[in-house]
Amino acid sequence: MTTATATLYDTIEDVGKDLYIKALTDIPKDVRKALKGSHQAEVDAGNTTASKIMLTVLENVRLADEKSMMVCQDTGLPIYKVIVGSKFGGDLDLLEVKKRLKLGAERATKEYPLRSSTVHPITRKNTQTNSGQGIPVIKFDFNDSDKLEIWMAPKGSGSENMSFLRMLKPAEGMKAVKRFVIECVFESGANPCPPVIVGIGLGGTSDVAAAMAKEASVFRKVGTHSADPLVAQLENELLELVNQTGIGPQGLGGAQTAMAVNIEWAHTHISQLPVAVNMQCWRGERASAIIDADGNVTFGN
Repeated sequence: MTTATATLYDTIEDVGKDLYIKALTDIPKDVRKALKGSHQAEVDAGNTTASKIMLTVLENVRLADEKSMMVCQDTGLPIYKVIVGSKFGGDLDLLEVKKRLKLGAERATKEYPLRSSTVHPITRKNTQTNSGQGIPVIKFDFNDSDKLEIWMAPKGSGSENMSFLRMLKPAEGMKAVKRFVIECVFESGANPCPPVIVGIGLGGTSDVAAAMAKEASVFRKVGTHSADPLVAQLENELLELVNQTGIGPQGLGGAQTAMAVNIEWAHTHISQLPVAVNMQCWRGERASAIIDADGNVTFGN
C-alpha cells in the first residue's frame, strides 16, 4: 500500500467517524424545513397540542445546535452508503473501505462518546463499539464521477422496528398498495416518533423491496420526488392519505403524521407485487461527505 493510498484510507476512516457524529448532532436542512412546515400546518389547522409538540421538536433542534449535542439518545445502527466514481482514480480496495468505515464508527463511539446500541441477537451482549457481525451496514454503488461519496444514517430502533413487507398479488393493484401502507402507518402509531418519513420499496424481489424502502426513508431528501411521474403521483396521494389518519405529531393527534412519502421502485415479476415500508423518525438523521481525487473532503447533509 503506497503512502498516498494509505492516506486515502485514513481519510475514509476519519470521514466515517465524523459522519456518525454529524448525523446525530446536525439535523439536515431539508428536514429542518419540513419540521417548520409541519409546525405551521398544525397552527393553520388550529391544532393547539400538535403545534406545541412541533414547537418542542424545533426547540430540541435549536438546543442541539447551540450545545453541539445529540438530538436523541438513540445512536441507532450505523448505515453507510458509498458511491464510487469510475474516474476517482486508482484501484479502490472495497474490503479496506469497509474495514475503515467500521473503525470510524468504533472511533466515533469511543471518542465522542456515543452509547453503543449493538448487541448479539441471541445473548443480547452489547459490543460496546456500535459495530459487530454485519454492522455497520455498508452498501456500495457506482457512478461516472471522479469522486468518492459517503452517506451515513444512524437508524434508530423506534422507527426501524416499524418495518413491513407484503407480497401482494398483481391483480390487487395500487388500491392494495395504498391500503397496506395505511395499515402500516396505523400499526406504527406513535412508535416511530411522527411526523415521520415513510419509505416505500415497490417492485423487485422481497429483499430488493426492503432495501429500497430503507433507501427511500433514510437517504432521500424530504421534498424530492420520484423521476417517474406515476410514482411521484403515488407519493403525493399516499402523503395526503397518511396525513388524513389524524395520528399527528408523537401520535397525539394532528394534521402532520408524515413529512414525506418517498418511493423507490424496480421492475418485478409478472406474478408478484412486492411492497415494503420503512419508517424514519422526525429527526431524519443522515450526513454525507465527498472526497475528491486530491483527498479533499466536503461535508453535506
